[in-house]
Amino acid sequence: MSHRLLPFHPPLPRAVHPGAWWLWALCMATAASRTTNPLLLVLILAVCGYVVVRRRGDAPWALAFRMYLTLGAFIVAMRVVFRVVFGGGQGDTVLFVLPEIPLPAWAAGIRLFGAVAAEQLLGGFYDGLRLATMVVCVGAANALANPKRMLKALPGALYEIGTSVVVALTFAPQLVESVQRVRRARRLRAGGQKGARALRGIIIPVLEDALTRSLALAAAMASHGYGRTGRITPGARLLTGTLVISGLLGVCAGLYGVMDASTPRYLGAPMLTAGLAVATAGFLIGGRRLRRTRYRPDAWRAGEAAVVASGLAAAGLMYVTTKVDPADLYPSLNPLTWPELSPLPAAAILIGVLPAWLAPPPELLSDPPRPDASASAHPDTALPVPSKEPVT
Repeated sequence: MSHRLLPFHPPLPRAVHPGAWWLWALCMATAASRTTNPLLLVLILAVCGYVVVRRRGDAPWALAFRMYLTLGAFIVAMRVVFRVVFGGGQGDTVLFVLPEIPLPAWAAGIRLFGAVAAEQLLGGFYDGLRLATMVVCVGAANALANPKRMLKALPGALYEIGTSVVVALTFAPQLVESVQRVRRARRLRAGGQKGARALRGIIIPVLEDALTRSLALAAAMASHGYGRTGRITPGARLLTGTLVISGLLGVCAGLYGVMDASTPRYLGAPMLTAGLAVATAGFLIGGRRLRRTRYRPDAWRAGEAAVVASGLAAAGLMYVTTKVDPADLYPSLNPLTWPELSPLPAAAILIGVLPAWLAPPPELLSDPPRPDASASAHPDTALPVPSKEPVT
């Protein structure tokens, strides 16, 4: 009897664990913090944008990525303008000279306008582009990860804080959706005003709608028991708070040490490891005071592992590049040189694009429900398909 080879089926659409997307985005931001090369930073932006386009859904929070791109462009422009206003003449290649504003003696060392050199402008552009790339990486995590599912994955010690953070994070996506709704309503009402005249008729309804929906989400979460805690002694509460805050401060100091190569060595991996250990102990102790059940908890499968592994590989290879060949990561400004693209950091960044194919496709709210196997076999006795959105 002959056996036919079964065709290859792509993975079914499902929601990826939000923690996987956040870890991937933080790893890409770490890779961006290790360089000021504009070619590498633009490559990171392209990787994040491509992954977002391929793996974001049609939920409200997925529409906020454009706002982060706009914010990144604003950051770059402000850094360049800052160099022009507060003295950009430290360099040999003077582009133009602006009228200098004299300052009193107590403001020595500060200069307003004057000569503007190419070295200072490029320095501001490189620094602004690096910061903007890190902001866009965080925006990619916001566009890919479901904030409500992220709340389910938080430990008990951060549950109340997580509730507030989720409500705050939903403000920007709801703002984008509210803008679209108000614009559609204005077109239906034949609103002819444009530009600054239309701002008054848009901004008030948008802010009111976004705040109303965020407050409705908070009320719904409170009615479902979010933030309910069990009995705990004052000493245990003090111990939990001390451990969590100390651990998170250690994690912040460790991340700063890992991202900045000029810091002492003990502020890097050792501080990060110690902070994680202390924070984990606080999470375990604080989690005992909260009893909650989870309906359809997010599983950590091969897709999530592939997403995190690609981000860790990108950040790890960039860290290796800083030890092996750091010259191309920081283009020289004195003398001016063209930025170059080396194979090792380029390959490290391109590894970060693998979630665009390795992660399962997202579930779209506009898609019809998938039919059950029993429904295809017995259409007359098929049961209704439940909703995809989990109940928290």
